[in-house]
Amino acid sequence: MLPLERTRLKFFAKAIGETDPIYTDEAAARAAGYTDLPAPPTFLFAAELDSGATDRLLADLGVPIASILHGEQGFSYHWPACAGDVVSVESTIIDLYDKKGGALEFIVKSSRAVNQRDELVAEMRTVIVVRQGARA
Repeated sequence: MLPLERTRLKFFAKAIGETDPIYTDEAAARAAGYTDLPAPPTFLFAAELDSGATDRLLADLGVPIASILHGEQGFSYHWPACAGDVVSVESTIIDLYDKKGGALEFIVKSSRAVNQRDELVAEMRTVIVVRQGARA
């Protein structure tokens, strides 16, 4: 579970170059119809990484982090995640396949982020590329 804090949301917005005031000014966010500062785009992916869930997944699969590439990321947003919310992310591996005669392995992960009211905030799809011979 990840509590969404204003300071962290503002920092992330600044880090990605987001200039829309709804991400840094509480009054602007409320005027736009949000309950508080909304999480900037891609924030939930970063939050999932920070949770350690991806590291645990890779460890369970015997994949050293030095052997991976980030292949793809997709988002479907359903409900705003705002400061004060607590978000939980649950992930499932939905596909494993290889290409180039096994030189590259692909891990396809689907994740669902829900808030403390069990409202679906977002669905995320991640493709992790693993170089051949890199498994532990």
